[in-house]
Amino acid sequence: MEKINIYGLDGKSKGLIDKPKIFLVKPRKDLIGKASKIFQSKNKQIQGRDKRAGLRTTAEGWGTGHGMSRAPRIKGSGFPTARNVGRVPFARGGRRSHSIKTEKMIKKKINKKTYKLSLLSAISASGDVNFVKKRGYSIETIPEIPLVVDDKIQTIKQTAQIYSILCELGFEKELFKIKKSKKIRSGKGKRRGRKYKKKKGILIVIKDNFGILKASKNIPGAEVIKVEDLSIENLAPGGVAGRLIIWTQSAFNELNTTYEVLI
Repeated sequence: MEKINIYGLDGKSKGLIDKPKIFLVKPRKDLIGKASKIFQSKNKQIQGRDKRAGLRTTAEGWGTGHGMSRAPRIKGSGFPTARNVGRVPFARGGRRSHSIKTEKMIKKKINKKTYKLSLLSAISASGDVNFVKKRGYSIETIPEIPLVVDDKIQTIKQTAQIYSILCELGFEKELFKIKKSKKIRSGKGKRRGRKYKKKKGILIVIKDNFGILKASKNIPGAEVIKVEDLSIENLAPGGVAGRLIIWTQSAFNELNTTYEVLI
């Protein structure tokens, strides 16, 4: 079995670890894209119109014999809209002919095994230098991919400390690039609570949280997640594989027990 280095918090190699079989799986872009679309469909908000919209009116058809069309007309007299056509789709203020309904099924489904295979593909792609480069990360100064770090990183409780450790591991250029990528969004999203947008950065996969989750919140683009909570959206944001991941030693060992059944 292939061995890879375990790096300490100072950025130096301190031992070797077996590379899990997951990284031998050939990444399938089609499965990753499909799973990502289905994941995104679950976050969409249901839209629909009021079932009585445009129908709250007194409009009734007059029938024949008036020398006028038989469209339903608003009852009454002496006010501007009296006897105007109402209720029907072609009338001003009338109902919509084919309105959006809340009954529409927006959430899509995927087989459990297919979803697990997509996770395998996404994890495997994160350990492939070509996929990581294609996603746009700067990895010239990073010692190894996949990168495994000592479990001590899980106990760090200060943001400055985490930042300096990441710089020691060769992520300084990448962190600077992501910080500069923050831009104001174009369009209406600015006034809907999502004014700024920035690139996805480093993903730190841990086994246990002893303070790292809170400490890394202010690092631009960085995310921390437990190995059992990994999803396609973390591993391949937007359906594009090759996320830059830092694995803790215990989380890396967990890959074998969690996904070995599917390989």
